[in-house]
Order: sequence, then structure tokens, then C-alpha cells
Amino acid sequence: MADWNDPQSTRSPFGGATINGDVIGNAARDEGLRRYMLGIYNYMASGVLLSGLIAMVFAYTSFGIQIMSSPLRLVVMLAPLGFVMAMSFGFNRMQASTLKLLFWAFSAVMGMSLSTIFLVYTQTSIATTFFATAGAFAGLSLYGYTTKRSLSAMGAFLTMGVFGILLAIVLNMFLQSSALGLTISVLGVLVFAGLTAWDTQRLRDTYFQVQGTAMVDKVIVMGALSLYLDFINMFQFLLSFLGNRR
Repeated sequence: MADWNDPQSTRSPFGGATINGDVIGNAARDEGLRRYMLGIYNYMASGVLLSGLIAMVFAYTSFGIQIMSSPLRLVVMLAPLGFVMAMSFGFNRMQASTLKLLFWAFSAVMGMSLSTIFLVYTQTSIATTFFATAGAFAGLSLYGYTTKRSLSAMGAFLTMGVFGILLAIVLNMFLQSSALGLTISVLGVLVFAGLTAWDTQRLRDTYFQVQGTAMVDKVIVMGALSLYLDFINMFQFLLSFLGNRR
């Protein structure tokens, strides 16, 4: 709130910055926050692009098809989880450069595991779902960034939702229920939509704790990983009930 008792001599015309005031500090903070968030989105978008390119290469080349039809497929499918765990548990010990290298490796391996969707769904439905997910992600992330409402209470609830979905997926591997599968897909979209907004707000607030420290670059990479996972999972769940199968 403005202090109307400030001497007018300390104000610039039109309410601009002052030498001793808070406006300059706020402007610098906002510029730093924009660079920080832009760094996260750049890494996240580049990771998604890399995964998409590798997915297409693996889906339409004999080398990729041979790997995904061999026992190595299980290794490829589980490898992304290994990278996520390594980055999460090694965050404090690793250098930012190491985290960046692991992020690119994760994106590449994730692309390999995603290649199977090109064998299951039509190219048109994949493209349509991708752009629908991108639009939804942009809107949800913008909401999380701009809203003044705290979304912190959603975190525990959404995390429990993720574990619940994982258990339901394992259960449905045995039941093979189409109704349960549809329910899982719908809930998956809703949970990761909520996580997109929550993660964005969490990352925005984290900036004020790490600004000016060596942690910023590391947080940017881990933030990109969080939003990447939100995007990819929302895309996959959306594709599972909107996509047209071959």
C-alpha cells in the first residue's frame, strides 16, 4: 500500500522509481523473477521438444522398433524413473551442470519410452491432443503464476491423488476394466492439471527464497523437470481417452 505521507520530493513523476524507495527493488525483483520463470519454461519446453523428436525417430526407424520390441523395452520404460530419483535425491550434492546433463538424458530416454504412442494412436489424434494439452498447460500455469490465492493446500491432496492413480493403474493391469481405465484417465488429467497450477505457484514462491544464491540454476532445472512431468502426464492421460487408435 502506498504511503501518502512520503514527501513528494522523493517521488518521480507519474509514480516512477525513487532512489531510496521500494519501487526500484520491486522492479529488479520482478525482472529477476521473470528471468527465473522464463529459464524454467525454456528448459521444460526444450525437454518436451527433445522427447518428441526422439519418440518419432524411435517409432519410425528399424533401430528404435527393434529396441522397443526387445527385452530392453522394460529398461527404457523404467529408466526415466531412475533419472528422476537420481536428480531428486542428489539435488543438494550435484552441481547445476550435472543436473542439466541428467535432465537432457532424462528427456531423451523419456522420448524413447513415448515412441510407442505412435504405434498405438494416429498421428492426427496425437497432434490434436498435444496442442490441446499445450493450451491447457499454458492457461493453468498462467493461473498458478498470477493468482493471489494460495494453492499450498492442494499439494498434499494432489500428491495423494498421484499415488492413488498409480495403485489403480497397477490394479487395472489385472482387472483389464475399460470403465476403470477411463476413470483413471479422467482423474489423471484433473490431478496433473491441478499440479500444473500448484507447481507453478510453488516455483514462483521458491524464487524469493533462492534469489541471489547459487541454488537458482539448480532450482530452475528441477522446476523444469516438475513442469515437464505435469505436461507429459496430462498429455498421456488425455490421449488415452481422446486419441483415435490405429
